[in-house]
Amino acid sequence: MLHKVLVGSVVVAISGAAVAEGAPGPDVATPRISEPAAPVALAALAHTPDARGPWMSLAALRHDPVDTPPLSWDEANDVIRETCLRCHSDRRMAGNLSLESFDAERAWEQWPVAEGMVRKLRAGMMPPPGRRRPAEEVLQGLAGMLEQQLDSVSAVRPDPGYRSFQRLNQAEYGNAIRDLLTLEIDPAAYLPPDTKSANFDNIADAQLLSPTLLDAYLQAAGEIARLAVGDADATAVEATYSVPRLASQREWVEGAPFGTRGGLSVEHTFPADGDYTFRIRLQPTPTGQLFGRTARNESVEISVDGVRVALVPVDRWMSQADPRGMEIAVEETVHVTAGPHRVSAAFLPNAEGPVEDILSPVGHSLADTQIGLAYGVTTAPHLRDLVIAGPTDVTGVSETRSRERIFSCRPATNAESEACARDILTRLATRAYRRPLGEAEIEDLMVFYREGETEGGFEIGVRTGLQAMLASPWFIFRIEEGEEATGDGLVRLSDADLASRLSFFLWGSLPDDELLERVAEGRLSGPEVLEAEVRRMLAHPSAARLGERFAAQWLRLSDIEKVHPDALLYPDFDQQLAEMMVEETSLFFNHLVAEDRTVLDLLLADYTFANERLAEHYGMPGVAGPEFRKVDYPDAARRGLLGHGSILTLTSHANRTSPVLRGKWVMEVLLGTPPPPPPPDVPDLDATEPAVDGRFLSVREQMEIHRENPSCNSCHVFIDPIGLALENFDVVGKWRIRDAGNPVDATGELYDGTPLTGPGDLREALLTRPAPFLRTFTENLMAYALGRRVEYYDMPSIRRIVADARDADYALSAFVLGVVESPAFQLRRADGAIDADRMQ
Repeated sequence: MLHKVLVGSVVVAISGAAVAEGAPGPDVATPRISEPAAPVALAALAHTPDARGPWMSLAALRHDPVDTPPLSWDEANDVIRETCLRCHSDRRMAGNLSLESFDAERAWEQWPVAEGMVRKLRAGMMPPPGRRRPAEEVLQGLAGMLEQQLDSVSAVRPDPGYRSFQRLNQAEYGNAIRDLLTLEIDPAAYLPPDTKSANFDNIADAQLLSPTLLDAYLQAAGEIARLAVGDADATAVEATYSVPRLASQREWVEGAPFGTRGGLSVEHTFPADGDYTFRIRLQPTPTGQLFGRTARNESVEISVDGVRVALVPVDRWMSQADPRGMEIAVEETVHVTAGPHRVSAAFLPNAEGPVEDILSPVGHSLADTQIGLAYGVTTAPHLRDLVIAGPTDVTGVSETRSRERIFSCRPATNAESEACARDILTRLATRAYRRPLGEAEIEDLMVFYREGETEGGFEIGVRTGLQAMLASPWFIFRIEEGEEATGDGLVRLSDADLASRLSFFLWGSLPDDELLERVAEGRLSGPEVLEAEVRRMLAHPSAARLGERFAAQWLRLSDIEKVHPDALLYPDFDQQLAEMMVEETSLFFNHLVAEDRTVLDLLLADYTFANERLAEHYGMPGVAGPEFRKVDYPDAARRGLLGHGSILTLTSHANRTSPVLRGKWVMEVLLGTPPPPPPPDVPDLDATEPAVDGRFLSVREQMEIHRENPSCNSCHVFIDPIGLALENFDVVGKWRIRDAGNPVDATGELYDGTPLTGPGDLREALLTRPAPFLRTFTENLMAYALGRRVEYYDMPSIRRIVADARDADYALSAFVLGVVESPAFQLRRADGAIDADRMQ
């Protein structure tokens, strides 16, 4: 079968056999391929306060290399022969790649190779530094020619890809339970950690199944059903809540009563009305004494919903050698009603104000446990654990938010019980299964209801039916049945499947009632209705999970937990500050979503979100209080993500900055061009002498010595200039002008020859070539939305989404809509169809 493809101004006939193995399938309705968009007047945004675009220099916005006219086939092959083959020949095989057999006229026959060439050319990384480079318009014209050809082939033979069905991961499971039952749970207490692939924890083929995992889902279903409905027959159990070792306990903890310090505050769900006991454990020193024993008359207040239920005095001479160790038990039991309650255990401070110490106070109150025994340094006891045990003497189950959500009706007589239970289970299961239910499915749940009702009455019957619902594969697994496969080898998702994809993409949870109404009406897949639903969902408070889930994983914010800055060098850094840094980045991204800002703000925003503690850390005056609010930067040094403490800390070591980690992070996360791993025999930078001739070396000077190894220099020439441009930021993201007593030197030259003098130049250089950044953002957004890795055949869709978003000034909603409207989101290969009968 021949397909006519427009490449440049030439119509070419290609056969289906000519497409690379695994490439798109037969003819389908051709999606729209955008022509290169006319340059948007982004320069006008540069100094317009109300526009989406933030401040930056006009030079970086005036021209996009993507607009460069493409080369002809002959010109492209000449460039490849004269430039690329110097390294990528059969003999040299640089990067384990030879282009001797590559023909630009038939680039689709080596599609993955062609996409790799496009990626490197658009980023300006090839030819590498030190090699002769053709004119920039020639290199960009080669990339444009390859893109135009691959995009045209994809328009004829689109491939939406395939993924196996997904299961609910920890975060999705917790969100689903919250939205379904108004019940807060810790999903990590029930389910094992999720495997990450391609940055995300929702990639289908990385979600392994095992008997242990399935057993965990079954046990979670039973426990959650009992917590949601209540359990008048509950037996006593213990729950332990711990304070992180790196958390400072000098200040008030959010959720605890005002006027207290340290400790912790949690929301605990009590299964029944009854009596409960509370125990606390305090932080010891390495030798077993109480940390902070020099403080006198300390006591811990335990409160439930802000009301004191116990005041526990602290014996400052207690020791781990005592019979109960560092544990103190509340002597009297406390009666608590069923449902979620705020439980706090916090210290009552004896005094406030400045202290006169032999050492100045530091932000981290537990930086060194040994100082807790020293006089002349003000310390105080620290809470380590809170244990809640019970219930005993159960008196019943009070009304809770979860019970109000579940019991939408109450039978007045036994004859009404069956109909009421059917209504409850049908309503909940429609939301839980994310689609309308068939009569057989409702009857299956009613079988469990009748079994429970026989044993314990109406509420136990509903609880048993709810447990069966939460253990059902239709709840645990995201199964897509799709519509009937057609002759083109593709399957269009049903409205129910589309609603599920949409809600887990934007909300990380179940579809709401309004979205399910569109499914019942059969209108969701209509373009206008679909766009309206996407915009409604982006405006919903649940869209904040995009920042907490998508942005946090794409930007690798969890890596900050692996970095513990040296307490002697950075004594003001603690767990709370690390959490504030992550919250800053999450709030910043969610602001882009809520205000539909341009994606360019990720690099160029002249504002951030901070509270008093974080603003003080950054040296930004005029911010008071613990609440986060939008704050303008006082200067241009700290703009966009590259000025966020979260990014700067997670790309550092405990005792020094790392230009390598920072440069590698930018290349991988922002540009999608990860450097190769280092050779196995290369020594670590820490092996370099830290001082020469009695003078400590800066990190840059140590890097220059390390880079003298030729096997290191080939990669560091790409990585180091990026990381060194951020050297004015220390390990914890503070601005500095000296490193180890030496003036910070942030100058360098990017791999394409662009001179750099600091973070401002780096940001401008990245936006001089916006395509790699915008496409990498889109790739990650699509991977998160689809639950699979982005492959080479997805790149034409990625380019089309970015090109269309340009007309909207790169508004974030344009990228979301582009992903949702793409064939990969709405279609799948027929060979990936799930036989629904096997799931019964």
